[in-house]
Amino acid sequence: MKMELKEKIAGEISLSEEPGVTIRKWREAFALSQQELAEYLGISPSVISDYESGRRKSPGVATVKRIVDALIELDEKAGGRILKRYQSEKQNKAILSMKEFPVPVPTKKFVSSIKGKNLSKVSFESDVHGYTVIDSLRAITSLDSSDYLKIYGWSSQRALIFTGVKYGRSPMVAIRAHPLKPAMVVFHEPERVDDLAVKLANLERIPLVVTDLSMQKLIERLEAL
Repeated sequence: MKMELKEKIAGEISLSEEPGVTIRKWREAFALSQQELAEYLGISPSVISDYESGRRKSPGVATVKRIVDALIELDEKAGGRILKRYQSEKQNKAILSMKEFPVPVPTKKFVSSIKGKNLSKVSFESDVHGYTVIDSLRAITSLDSSDYLKIYGWSSQRALIFTGVKYGRSPMVAIRAHPLKPAMVVFHEPERVDDLAVKLANLERIPLVVTDLSMQKLIERLEAL
């Protein structure tokens, strides 16, 4: 599991169009300051700052490996909180697909990519940092209050995409009751969206989007973002 997480982080940094932004995203996900990371690597904090701001050219493979190793090793020294979180995410069967974007995606672009339609009165203003595709029935039967946090991954600024939705009331009631709020809610091929679901989305100021793409097409388009 540790090697899998290392490969995930290194791959995101290496393939990102803005590797410095991705380094910063992961450093903050591990709750580390530039000073803490730099001290562990034996370099000046200004080097980390220069990478993250783009003032220094993209780090090579060796540097990326050192940074990723440092993130994991520091997490292990602190009790392995992030490693445990990643492992629990992988094991949860209610989560069908999950991804963090190396660079935030504008909400309009995200909705356009999945051929979505906004049912709420909430305008698209913020960016989306990732997404989670959730099996609604499994979520109801298998997620307890602490597990609910797992669907938010590394950032709550994400799209929660619910499949197997009949009317959409239950997901919106759950979101209404929880202090963490997503950037967007998407219903995949709902039978009919209940008026209460739309009303709750408007009250919470969360865009409520529906898409009729097939599951295969939806996952393909999400993974391409």
